Amino acid sequence: MLMNMKELLKVAYENQFAVGSYNVANSEFVRVVIEAAEEQNAPAIIQIHPNEIELLGDEFLAYVREICHRTHVPVVIHLDHGGSVEDVMRAIRNGFTSVMIDASHASFEDNIAVTKEVVRLAHSVNVSVEAELGTIGSNEGSSEGGADEILYTDPEDARIFVDATNVDTLAVAIGTSHGQYKHSGKPELKLDLLEKIHEQVDIPLVLHGGSDNKDEEISQTYLHGVSKINLSTDMKNAFFKEMRTFLSENTGAYEPDVIMPSARNAAKEVVKKKMDLFNSTGNASHYIK
Repeated sequence: MLMNMKELLKVAYENQFAVGSYNVANSEFVRVVIEAAEEQNAPAIIQIHPNEIELLGDEFLAYVREICHRTHVPVVIHLDHGGSVEDVMRAIRNGFTSVMIDASHASFEDNIAVTKEVVRLAHSVNVSVEAELGTIGSNEGSSEGGADEILYTDPEDARIFVDATNVDTLAVAIGTSHGQYKHSGKPELKLDLLEKIHEQVDIPLVLHGGSDNKDEEISQTYLHGVSKINLSTDMKNAFFKEMRTFLSENTGAYEPDVIMPSARNAAKEVVKKKMDLFNSTGNASHYIK
């Protein structure tokens, strides 16, 4: 059941759960997310970064749309970190039902101007829009970008930004980073800041860099307006760790139907646990009328 983000997150926002948004880099990851969502009866977001589109090609989206149409659970196809109007238009032409325009590195005024233009274009064809205010950190190994230094979202700026742009969802910076944390400790999320942003902004909020954080902190975020949590690193790590183990133990293996299943299942178990953590398990039933 293919939806746009505004419709999907309205339900999550009202019922205080978050929908996982999972970066897919090939058809195996698409199957991981869809099968996990079906087994958990959970809504899900298939998320594709411009780097991943370059890897996969535009034709890949026909497959993604087909599998999303066939599933009985609610699903969105979302562009992650579109860096330009051109990125957004390419995604819309390819059938994405939601797009992100990330002008967070520009000035506040330019971020508003670019986001307003994307909202105008996307809303005209019933595609929802996510923007970002503040900057997400970037850890080693991530190809999704980010900043060397996190610039936390200002609650008053968030209110002005949302009012000016009419954006559907807003990614906020409260201490997360893309990629894997190499140090022993995990990041401390500024939940007090999230509460203040939520008081100022009455639309679903987005948490980028959802991997490798403390479960007890993540489970608080959707109580304070977060309705979408991005996840990539934890899922991909599980997939490729299992694949490396399998290949080291089965050096003669070369057929994909022999190599892929255990890696896919390892990643799927991670996604299912995240759906439990985000409180989205069982909540696909909210969308069935």
